[in-house]
Amino acid sequence: MSFLFNKEAFIVLGSLLFCANVLADTGHHDAGLELNTDGLKPVHADGHAPIGVMGDHIHKKGEWMLSYRYKYMDMEGNKISDTDVSPDFIVTNIANRFGMPATLRVVPTKMTMEMHMFGAMYAPTDWLTLMVMGMYMDKSMDHVTYMGMAGTTVRGTFNTKSSGIGDTKVSGMFKLMDEGIHKVHLNAGISLPTGDTDETDDILTPMGGTPTVTLPYAMQLGSGTYDFLPGITYSATQDKFNWGAQYMGTVRISDNDGYSWGDKHEVTSWLSYQWQHWLSTSVRVAYTHEDQIDGIDSRIALPVQTADPNNYGGDTVMLNFGVNIAGQTGGLRGHRLAFEAGLPIHQDLNGPQMETDLVITGGWQYAF
Repeated sequence: MSFLFNKEAFIVLGSLLFCANVLADTGHHDAGLELNTDGLKPVHADGHAPIGVMGDHIHKKGEWMLSYRYKYMDMEGNKISDTDVSPDFIVTNIANRFGMPATLRVVPTKMTMEMHMFGAMYAPTDWLTLMVMGMYMDKSMDHVTYMGMAGTTVRGTFNTKSSGIGDTKVSGMFKLMDEGIHKVHLNAGISLPTGDTDETDDILTPMGGTPTVTLPYAMQLGSGTYDFLPGITYSATQDKFNWGAQYMGTVRISDNDGYSWGDKHEVTSWLSYQWQHWLSTSVRVAYTHEDQIDGIDSRIALPVQTADPNNYGGDTVMLNFGVNIAGQTGGLRGHRLAFEAGLPIHQDLNGPQMETDLVITGGWQYAF
């Protein structure tokens, strides 16, 4: 089913419309608020979207913002479409597209990914905010290898790792509307292929060998392609509530040695409540659709599902819960700490493919 007609996307957008209908009136976030002890207006904890949303706000002319985000993703177990499957099922039923053995003989069982994202934003005008974000990542994947050409006798287990700089994103946010309560801006950027696509490690083969191979796509650090990043963001604030929605796309505009990752479309909506000036909590729903990998890297030809470009992409819906804390006075003013935890509520994957169990994002932002 195409992205435009996927029911999960309409659920996400529908939640935004519900929030807007319930909350929209003539109130204003700063109405009736007392000044801090230093005579300055309070810094609102919900002045930004939840920390898992990128490019959510623009700045006034001359303003800067520095940020650091840490993201942890845990994946365990496998799915075909929305059905859980065991390693034994995979090695006795899923064909090996590369020939012999006839079925897959290596199955990933667990993957963790850690990302360190460093960002900077600057507004040369009131209608344009520029942003650059670099990334360092660590990936680890556990596997089980089955013996010989068939059957369910386990040969052993092994782990592969990769770490280094990921792709770099450069983008701009263009103001379309600012009516006090309601704000809309366009997002447009480019992802630069600064992440390595030549990562290697040792594996355990069904025959007991331990060769060093080019790792499958999931363990590489970058896409290897220049990508266009279109988007649009809506946000609104009224009294102690903040809500919004965003669409962000990733469109591959080049290829990497004969292949490119699938295009990605992400839609999210959120609602937050400010308990105090310095504290807010949020709930967010996020829908992601990603296409399969287009083409193939001729170096990656292994009897494992992650080597097959068809076993990538699918549809995922995540439910996220967040906390935002904003410094109010002295040296803490302008500093923001935020945390968000996400759990999957629906996964329909091009598989066999590892399923996501948990995503945690924490971050610091400083505007001046």
